[in-house]
Amino acid sequence: MNFPYQVYNILMPKTRTQYVCQQCGRTAARPMGRCPQCGAWNSMVEELIAPPATIRHSRSTAVRSTPQRLSEVSGDVEERLPLPINEFARVLGGGIVPGSIVLIGGDPGIGKSTLLLQVALEMSHQSPVLYVSGEESERQIKMRAVRLLRDANTGALPLPDNLFLVTETGLDAILEHITQVKPQLLIVDSIQTTTLPELESSAGSVSQVRECASRLRELAKSSGIAVFLIGHVTKEGTIAGPRVLEHIVDTVLYLEGDRFQSYRLLRSVKNRFGATSEVGVFEMGEHGMAEVANPSEAFLAERMVNAPGSAIAVTMEGTRPLLVEIQGLTSPTQFGNARRTPNGVDFNRLLLTTAVLTRRLGLRLGEQDIFVNVVGGLTVSEPAADLAIAAAIASSMRNTPLRADAVLIGEVGLSGELRMVGQMNARLKEAASLGFKTAIIPQRMRKNEPWQADIQVIEVRSLRQALDHALVEKV
Repeated sequence: MNFPYQVYNILMPKTRTQYVCQQCGRTAARPMGRCPQCGAWNSMVEELIAPPATIRHSRSTAVRSTPQRLSEVSGDVEERLPLPINEFARVLGGGIVPGSIVLIGGDPGIGKSTLLLQVALEMSHQSPVLYVSGEESERQIKMRAVRLLRDANTGALPLPDNLFLVTETGLDAILEHITQVKPQLLIVDSIQTTTLPELESSAGSVSQVRECASRLRELAKSSGIAVFLIGHVTKEGTIAGPRVLEHIVDTVLYLEGDRFQSYRLLRSVKNRFGATSEVGVFEMGEHGMAEVANPSEAFLAERMVNAPGSAIAVTMEGTRPLLVEIQGLTSPTQFGNARRTPNGVDFNRLLLTTAVLTRRLGLRLGEQDIFVNVVGGLTVSEPAADLAIAAAIASSMRNTPLRADAVLIGEVGLSGELRMVGQMNARLKEAASLGFKTAIIPQRMRKNEPWQADIQVIEVRSLRQALDHALVEKV
């Protein structure tokens, strides 16, 4: 039958173009330099939307699921797969949960692929492991594995037989390899390089990342295979792709650290099978990521005792207390406006602490450039480090050292008062285990339980009182 051109043009489906924000998934019919939803610049990418081949008007009435009583649901606790890397197992909550899907993000070159290859090498001694790479060849991965297994005395160790490598980006081909190998652990490096052929968009787009992650989640839940995904990050430090990616997975981990420092922090920001905000500490070396059993001791190893501007803070990373050295330096400004330069601390917290020192203690910091640094490349965000920051700045300003055997814990208020922070006993216990004799903390209102007996606790109400006890010479 011959249709007129106008009718034929209406009946035949067309391929249309839309622009999708790679940060939040907002769609638009025309290109825009700035996303109106999330405000990201140059994130709108063109995608071709192909029409569906057929349109089904009939509604399926088949019921595939059956509601169950809560009492009838199987409540057996499934055992975790033991992971010999203790710091990694700590962040996961005690081991690898079968059927879980874990997303690991981090800056380029921070060590994501190295860490997961170490996990694959360790887990391959228990069961088959499939390592899928869309960015490196099998030869490159083997070279890294040989370097990781090389022993300083005996040379290279034998490679495991249950670790399978494949370079592939097509998800359909990856699923076929999974059917053949039948692994207990699957590692995909990375989710941004994985593609589905039925989608017209390019690799790394919102639709590709979302659909590939959804397919892998269905695979993990239906087969019991533990899946680890490596994800790229944006320049802001968040996982690249749609925000729904972090909702699809069970656990989201970030590998953080300064590329010019050897220490790396594996931080949990979401975990359906364990506590969030847990941190594992590693040290990047010649043979990969080495666990740091005592992070506080490692961070304080190069500390210069009795140096002005050096204070010790006790911060909590999840359930683990860490002792970190906070350095402060004041210098007469050479410009019109004094600078405030933080490294590892929040800029607004530095401004608040500087204002309190100026207004409540009378320190003339308006004409001083202030630099604050957290040693080891760490980032301290909790208010418990306020007292240590203030003490480091005051110590540098007066060129007077702080007590070498004292730790300072507390939040500084705008009136110059000190406020109590949580998990104080755990902080004091960690400080005492490293040989510190004194802890300067805020005064508590209710004395429910005694403090640690092996450390002297000095309770103060104000920042001025804390500095009177902390500085070697009285303020």
